[in-house]
Amino acid sequence: MRVFLTGGTGFIGTAVVPELLQAGHQVLGLARSEATAKALSAAGVKAHRGSLDDVDSLRSGAAASDAVLHIGFNHDFANFKAMCETDRRAIEALGAELAGSDRPLVVTSGAALVTPGRVATEDDVSTLTSADFPRAASEEAAVALAGRGVRISVVRLAVVHGDGDPHFIPSLIKLAREKGVSAYVGDGLNRWPAVHRLDAAHLYKLVLEKGSKGAHYHAVAEEGVALKGIAEVIGRRLKVPTVSKSKEEAAAHFGGFAMFAGMDGRASSKLTRERLGWRPVQVSLLADLEGGSYFRS
Repeated sequence: MRVFLTGGTGFIGTAVVPELLQAGHQVLGLARSEATAKALSAAGVKAHRGSLDDVDSLRSGAAASDAVLHIGFNHDFANFKAMCETDRRAIEALGAELAGSDRPLVVTSGAALVTPGRVATEDDVSTLTSADFPRAASEEAAVALAGRGVRISVVRLAVVHGDGDPHFIPSLIKLAREKGVSAYVGDGLNRWPAVHRLDAAHLYKLVLEKGSKGAHYHAVAEEGVALKGIAEVIGRRLKVPTVSKSKEEAAAHFGGFAMFAGMDGRASSKLTRERLGWRPVQVSLLADLEGGSYFRS
């Protein structure tokens, strides 16, 4: 297939590209700059100039392809709601181009926001709306497109870790360095689902090739890792105290990251494994944190 890929030079996308090329697919990658276009070309991908907020470029990329894999997302926690609405518009644009065809559209959401407080499964409908939690905008857009007959599937990502990680774990490490303490909220037993970027990349390929219309798949290798355990490793490695913050203190300590720090979002991937034969094989989150690249700089 000729696959239009967004986020092809990102943390996960750079692992997805070789998965697709090795499977014999041709890849057309969204490139927002000349530097991005050169990086895609060096990886064996044809560059398509545009951006996530340029709906015309998204539609033309989708029009030139047999399938679309939408992974790109701007993780700007200070402007998180605006970034989530940009993602909604991007999904709507891609879906509008594919409507009336049988070409697959695979989009991205978050596993931890489906059913806070209990283990989420692939068959669960998210209990949150974008008014409750901005990231739910992606699933709202997907549901609307499925209702219009678009062959859309959703990959719900856990907290993704691995070499080159620029997101959740580095945000906690940065805060610990700046504030001199590694913090968690309350008793710290709230849990984050986790997956290594290479395992997630392989799942995207499987969903593209085998995914069912309207289905959700969970990129979850570990059902839930306690935030306290993560904070303790960070504190030990940085040689700073590990401390608890109350919910009131958390807002000041974590800033825009507070909504994630207090999240309890366990999720299962049992049905994903059964339906697609996906088997995560990479190192666990805590083992990666202990032995990976997180503290090299």
